[in-house]
Amino acid sequence: MRLPIIHHPDYDAKFDPAHRFPMGKYSALMRVLEARGLVERDNLHQPELLHPSLLKLAHSPAYIDQVVACAVPPVIERDIGFPVSERVSRRAQLATAGTLMAARIALESGITCNAAGGSHHARHAQGAGFCTLNDVAVASLALLANHEVHRILIVDLDVHQGDGTADILGGERRAFTFSMHGARNYPMQKAVSDLDVPLDDALDDGAYLDILAEYLPGLLHQQPDLVFYNAGVDPHRDDRLGRLSLTDEGLRARDRFVIDTVRAAGIPLCGVIGGGYSRDVEEVAARHAILFETAADFV
Repeated sequence: MRLPIIHHPDYDAKFDPAHRFPMGKYSALMRVLEARGLVERDNLHQPELLHPSLLKLAHSPAYIDQVVACAVPPVIERDIGFPVSERVSRRAQLATAGTLMAARIALESGITCNAAGGSHHARHAQGAGFCTLNDVAVASLALLANHEVHRILIVDLDVHQGDGTADILGGERRAFTFSMHGARNYPMQKAVSDLDVPLDDALDDGAYLDILAEYLPGLLHQQPDLVFYNAGVDPHRDDRLGRLSLTDEGLRARDRFVIDTVRAAGIPLCGVIGGGYSRDVEEVAARHAILFETAADFV
């Protein structure tokens, strides 16, 4: 059996390569996974657009109507970081559908990864920080509403705080949000997660892994039915927006620790790729591929 992977060609909205957001990494990631023998016809799953009513479980109905109609006000587009064109709207909706699909497959198979997702800055009222829709929040609320799970844990190890996820799920007692992030990084105005662990600049592999090991195992005592893992690679020392100092080996050790800890407890895990920023999309795609290589060892 192979690791189930969720992907759609339209995850890549085809930005200009000079754009600050490395949109090409989604296509590049699939090239890397194929080259490393992780993708075959039998383990690749393609999502379809969700009904807008599901998106409205996490977001303001007015905002979802704007996203679907590609009529997001310019002031919100500036907060997001790019215009919400038809291609961008479709990309955001498909990535969200992909995370929900991945979660449902994980509940059956134990572990799955979406080759997108982790758009954790999108808040209830609007998108922000290169995030149009909050896929993990939508998936969490959809699963809870449909009684497919009773309790969810979100482990967000992107270098930026999962402020949008905290905003959306702050009143949802069945979902626990854990964010371990750069203290001095975006967003400057932090939200309040159920557990926030701010990190000093330039933190290296060993110190990072020690802090993670201090917190993660105890969170599993809540006995969640599912863990969403945002495996952002922007804590890497060469990330353009990161400010931390993890190496490739550090990212691999992080992913292995998270997955091993969760799966050893018998809890399904759904991985999403989160942030990663470089002018070289092949470089950042190779970092994202670490999650899939590591997860494949637990199938």
